[in-house]
Amino acid sequence: MIPEKGILVIIPVATSTCRRVFLASRDKLNGPVFTEAAISGFSFSFPRQIIYFSMEFSASAVPQKIRISFPSITQTKDPKAWNSIIRNHARLKNDRAVLTSFTQMEASGVSPDIFVFPLVLKACARLKAIEKGRKIHLDIRAMGLTEDVRVRTALVDFYCKCGFLEEALHLFEEAPNRDTVSWNAMICGYVGNSRYKDAVLLFARMLNENLRPSSVTLVGLLLASGELLDLRLGQEIHCYCLRKGLFDSESHVGTALIGFYSRFNVRVSRLVFDLMVVRNIVSWNAIISGYVNTGDFSEAHSLFKWMLVNEIRLNSVTVLVMVQSCTSYGFAEFGEQIHQLAIKNGFSSDIFIVNALIVMYGRNGSRASSHKLFEFIPITKRDVALWNAMLSAFKECGSSDEAFRSFDRMRREGTRENATTIAILLSTCIDSNNGLEKGKTLHAHVIKSRMDMDASLGNAVMGMYIDLECVHSAQKVFNEMSSTNVVSWNTLIMALANNKLTDQVWYLFGQMQESCIKPNSFTMIAVLAACQDKAYLNIGRSIHCYVIRHGFEVHSSLCTALSDMYMSCCDEARGRQLFDNFPNRDLVSWNALISSYIQNNQPNRALLLFQQMILEVEPHPVTMVNVLTACTHIANLSQGRSVHAYIIRKGFDMAFDISLGNALVTLYARCGIMRNAEMVFRSLPRTDVISWNAMIAGYGIHGHGEEALLAFSRMQEDGQKPTSVTFVSVLSACSHSGLIEEGWQHFRSMTENYDIVPEVVHYACMVDLLGRGGFLVEAKDFIDSMPIQPDASVWRALLGACRVYSNIELGKTIFEKLVELEPMNAGNYILLSNIYAAAGLWGEVRKLRTQLKEKGVVKPPGNSWVVIRNQVHCFTAGDRSHPQSDTIYLKLTHLIDSISGIGYVPNQRWVLHDLEEDEKEIKLLSHSEKLAIAFGLLNTTGGSTIIVNKNLRTCGDCHAFSKFVSKFVGREIILRDASRFHHFSDGVCSCKDYWQIWSSFVSQYELDNWTKFRTLGCGATQLSTT
Repeated sequence: MIPEKGILVIIPVATSTCRRVFLASRDKLNGPVFTEAAISGFSFSFPRQIIYFSMEFSASAVPQKIRISFPSITQTKDPKAWNSIIRNHARLKNDRAVLTSFTQMEASGVSPDIFVFPLVLKACARLKAIEKGRKIHLDIRAMGLTEDVRVRTALVDFYCKCGFLEEALHLFEEAPNRDTVSWNAMICGYVGNSRYKDAVLLFARMLNENLRPSSVTLVGLLLASGELLDLRLGQEIHCYCLRKGLFDSESHVGTALIGFYSRFNVRVSRLVFDLMVVRNIVSWNAIISGYVNTGDFSEAHSLFKWMLVNEIRLNSVTVLVMVQSCTSYGFAEFGEQIHQLAIKNGFSSDIFIVNALIVMYGRNGSRASSHKLFEFIPITKRDVALWNAMLSAFKECGSSDEAFRSFDRMRREGTRENATTIAILLSTCIDSNNGLEKGKTLHAHVIKSRMDMDASLGNAVMGMYIDLECVHSAQKVFNEMSSTNVVSWNTLIMALANNKLTDQVWYLFGQMQESCIKPNSFTMIAVLAACQDKAYLNIGRSIHCYVIRHGFEVHSSLCTALSDMYMSCCDEARGRQLFDNFPNRDLVSWNALISSYIQNNQPNRALLLFQQMILEVEPHPVTMVNVLTACTHIANLSQGRSVHAYIIRKGFDMAFDISLGNALVTLYARCGIMRNAEMVFRSLPRTDVISWNAMIAGYGIHGHGEEALLAFSRMQEDGQKPTSVTFVSVLSACSHSGLIEEGWQHFRSMTENYDIVPEVVHYACMVDLLGRGGFLVEAKDFIDSMPIQPDASVWRALLGACRVYSNIELGKTIFEKLVELEPMNAGNYILLSNIYAAAGLWGEVRKLRTQLKEKGVVKPPGNSWVVIRNQVHCFTAGDRSHPQSDTIYLKLTHLIDSISGIGYVPNQRWVLHDLEEDEKEIKLLSHSEKLAIAFGLLNTTGGSTIIVNKNLRTCGDCHAFSKFVSKFVGREIILRDASRFHHFSDGVCSCKDYWQIWSSFVSQYELDNWTKFRTLGCGATQLSTT
């Protein structure tokens, strides 16, 4: 029955128009009575305070007039009315209204009872109203209510949630009677403050007092077990839940178990989820989050679709998790569908979801969608988190300049940046042309704004300098940080190690040991990174002993670092032993060892290890990139094709991992099959600057300069911005094809059009370009005018030109400079020796060879190899170690006799030794590439192409020999030497005989790879097909 007159209590609700209000009246018998009345035709805008209305109405009529009046003294003195009001606020989780009503209640002289205090304390905890809570504690003590178990438990909970664990524990220990709820408050308090071990110990005490844990206790313990990574404890709790029937009756227990097992194995979480009898939206969110956190986005999406099919109502957390699952490339369309669902279900104004959507669109490359969402939010509602999301989207889209412009706009609109804002902007500097200048500007802004350079912000600033190779600036930032953590020390140690500053690594590691921050296993990984040479083997062993002595956990990453250290320090047996004996080898361990073999010039071993790996673990795209790199290094085309087939068979997604497609392009280009490289390139779902660089470099080393320049133009039409590496490939392509004018144009455009400062390697390209064209004086003048100090690669490029054009005097001058820079590089001596030999100055040749012997410098032997049926066959000059040696020499003799009849004449000028004429001819006709070609013809049939690889530059006589053989046998021969590819067909070479200058710098990166194979040795290595 609706009373005739009463007090209308307006309870704030989350709607702009309220048509249902609570009516509170005084009933003489039952005290406050709350009913609901429907009110039509009125819209209310409610303040946060409680408003009292007195109105006249009847049960059958809609009130026509409402008058605001203040409550009477008798009404405000009634504690039950106040208690009812506060309870209703608490039920609606309106914490501010709870505290306001409580304050008004005290001002009216009404004393709260034991039922009100817990509600008010809970509101204080949620609002972090610490002083208010402490005052209430004093009032409770004055009223003598601390002995009440409910009030004391509420106080314990308040102090725990506000981070005052000592006060909470003091209250807990003083309690004469503690029930399960009291224990739960303290246990959950420990968990909430990350004191997980204390929570477990307190639980043990609870059991000793013969108290039975509730589902709340067990949920708290499961959280602690997960954070401690204590699988056994969590499993014991799981068993207890099953025995006591809590798993089937309490959905939040099952949800906690899902979250716990997700830290170890999401498949177990799924089993728990499937066995749950009672599920709610929180359970669904937990299992979906488990899959998202482990990177299994497809399964997360399948579960989400299952939710929709079963008509399970979504909440904002579900939508948020699903948006976050679409941040990886390839899920843009699904992310758009989630966005539409968010709008349909009324979550489009949820600021957390909007932030996630902005980031999602940014990571999927849709900058316009991110910006549109951002602009949709009114300026007054744009907080720093929203701006950070937009800045992050610009970063993901590679729009560093736009990110900085948005930062300026953010400040103009009055939003103050935080440390996260600065960290995002700092991370964009590496992708900006003037990134260092921008990074320094941000650093200055941090100092000027007096932002605290704590561990978080300091690490970001330090990381920026490290990324931009300013290690000394990073050291200065480290020294100026207000606080550091173990990440700070590890980051700087790793940076010093990567920059070969080994003495500083040892010094900083010593400082760390003396500081209050103790090294961890990742510190050891950083220190081990400095031991990358045989000279550091003993130091590496000492670090290994340090790890054992101090009881560091040798997890997979540390074991991998130790193994890599031994491999790099030429103790392969110990490195392999560590790897083989480690029980928990993971994907990263396998990848690291494969990479170590490649870096240590053992690509064959890397391929054999890959075949062993696939028997134990599923490879990752990173694995396949490493394996393709190994195939590329030894030009093993058949093995590379097998790996390509394996990639297709296993369904690796090149749209998701573009580096895999780039590695395939590089493989085919470096193995001499440019048409296959073009096919792979055209089939890529998307391309980046590395894809284009690979194609340009490929065209260049094949002598297709025009195609390289065309690819450079198309790259820019595709929206890709050229990098410093791009111009190395472009200039090298011009050099190989004699495009001198085009080379000059592109060199000048670096600074004029692209704001790229030329590096030493670019100047070396230009010297090589001029030298190949015979402009030796101009090349020397160019070096003298360089704004930076020329290194050995620049001078060596010019020395190679002196050899072709027989400029002895200039060659001598350049050689003297080279000896100053690289006194132990045998290649420099050999180049000058060849100049003398070509001029017949045998006395000077003997002097140089004597100097080589006195210095203990050994010339790398020339090796040529050919791959037949996945078997690498390697030859050196005059080699007779191969099982088919006699047959090879018979074939070679037959070939020479045959091609002599069509014009081939051995050119003894390329025998760089003072020998008799007949000895010269014998030596000339047993060069390694000739043996490899003869072997290839013996062991292949039909019109198949013969691909020969050499670690040094081929000589002129072998070049002529290859041309005549291709014409005589009617087959294509591809010869890859240290400089470029030569495609011989019908007596013509693709280089058009513009091959003669050894580009000894090339892209220095390339030459390093070619010359590594001097250690391949002779004989054959069997590699089975994957």
